[in-house]
Amino acid sequence: MVDELERIYTVPLRDAYKTVKTKRTSRAVKILKSFLARHMRTQEERVKLSAEVNSLVWSKGMEKPPRRIKVKAKRDAKGEVTVNLIEEPKQEKPAKSEEKKG
Repeated sequence: MVDELERIYTVPLRDAYKTVKTKRTSRAVKILKSFLARHMRTQEERVKLSAEVNSLVWSKGMEKPPRRIKVKAKRDAKGEVTVNLIEEPKQEKPAKSEEKKG
């Protein structure tokens, strides 16, 4: 593995909901690591999640991980894969008109 590689993935985590409630987010982390190891052609032990990715997966607690997550994976020459979040601009909801109140 001489080449460096950088890719963007949308990883489906819906299979985590097939397990019991108290282990869903732990299962989602395992699914994320195995997906990235398979697609980046390395071992699962070499996949390292950033703190932002980990906090996003755990943001709703143990029982409700996100259904999918969009990440940027970068593999270096040694085969180590680092996983970071994609910064997407958040869409703001239009403000409710105050004219209807009253």
